[in-house]
Amino acid sequence: MPMDWQAQYEAGEMPWDEEAAHPALLDFIAEAGPFRGRILVPGCGRGHDVRAVSTAENRVTGLDIAPAAIAKAGEYARTGNEEYVAGDLFKLPPEMSAAFDWVVEHTCFCAIPPELRPDYATAVAGAVKPGGQLFGIFYLEPAVDRHPPYGVTVRELDAFFESSFALVREWVPARTFEGRESRELVRVHRRL
Repeated sequence: MPMDWQAQYEAGEMPWDEEAAHPALLDFIAEAGPFRGRILVPGCGRGHDVRAVSTAENRVTGLDIAPAAIAKAGEYARTGNEEYVAGDLFKLPPEMSAAFDWVVEHTCFCAIPPELRPDYATAVAGAVKPGGQLFGIFYLEPAVDRHPPYGVTVRELDAFFESSFALVREWVPARTFEGRESRELVRVHRRL
C-alpha cells in the first residue's frame, strides 16, 4: 500500500528527513560547481536539497506530492532562485515537459513502490531536455523492503534508465548520513 505522504507531514512523522541536504550532493557541488540552468528536485520534502542546489543564476523547482511538505519547505529562507510546487511527478503539466537541464534525485525514487519505477524513469526522461542530466542518489538494497526506502540493484538501475539515459559516472559516496554508509550509489546520467 502506498505511503500517505500528506498524513506523514501533517503528523510531523518524517523519520527520513535528516534536516540537511545530502552530504554527497554537497560534495558533488563542491567538486563540479553549481548546477546550471533549470533544475527539478522531485519528492523534495522540506526542500533541503532544493536550497543546496539553488543559486541566483539557476532556477530550481522542488516538487512534492504532499502539499504539507511544500508548505513546510516554504517556511525556510530562500537561498537563491527556488520555487516549491505541489504536484505529481507522474502527471507533470505540459510546461514541465523537456524543460529541465537537471533532475536531482535523492528521496523520490526510493519512496515510490518498486512497481512504479519504470514510470518514474519515463517521467524523468520526459522532464529532462535532450542532453540534460540526472544526478541521483540511490539506495542499494536497504535492509527493510516492506516500506520506504525501497532498495534497488545496479542491474535494475541500468534497466530503468538505459533506454533514455547514458551513464556518465557512478560512485559510492564518501560522505552520507549515519546508517547509510555503503548502502547508496551516486549516478550521473545524460539524457539521450
